[in-house]
Amino acid sequence: MKQKLETLVKTRIPTQYGEFVLHYYNTIDNKEHIAFVKGEVKNKENVLVRIHSECFTGDVLGSRRCDCGEQLDMALRMISEAGSGAVLYLRQEGRGIGLLKKLQAYNLQDEGLDTVDANLHLGHLADEREYDIAALMLQTLEITSINLMTNNPSKIEALAKLGVNVQQRIPVETDAHTDNKNYLKTKVEKMHHILLIHN
Repeated sequence: MKQKLETLVKTRIPTQYGEFVLHYYNTIDNKEHIAFVKGEVKNKENVLVRIHSECFTGDVLGSRRCDCGEQLDMALRMISEAGSGAVLYLRQEGRGIGLLKKLQAYNLQDEGLDTVDANLHLGHLADEREYDIAALMLQTLEITSINLMTNNPSKIEALAKLGVNVQQRIPVETDAHTDNKNYLKTKVEKMHHILLIHN
């Protein structure tokens, strides 16, 4: 993206995980991306970072169909314990296909398709997310290098291609249960996520 990413406002947000500062950026792709930052990260190395794609059903409603909300909570807790870090919250719902299509994919999953095949059936890729914005956000925050909280090697590869210095992968594994076990298995088998799925 050629447009410049700028912080339009920063504001203090007290949470159950301590005090963070929310950075609201200009919408160069017509989406409201934010960074949620704790402590001092400017010019720091090995900053604990979670690049989290929006999941309304998991993050807000607590849906058990996925592990998104649990991963977000885990990331905030880990950052709080570390004393500093950032969650970059990207507005790319449903692996980039949007909320409507994600909900349609849910119905296809209830009919027997897995998450990947449901997306393909709807005419989309298995994963349409992009991380250009995340790379720009990290530049704006002036973070030197990151320890990325993710189970997804493809995310690390995408960020590396964008010039992000990822020093280490930090797992964010949640417990599997009846409602999300097949979802997690599909992540491992078809999207090559690094997960240990326990019964």
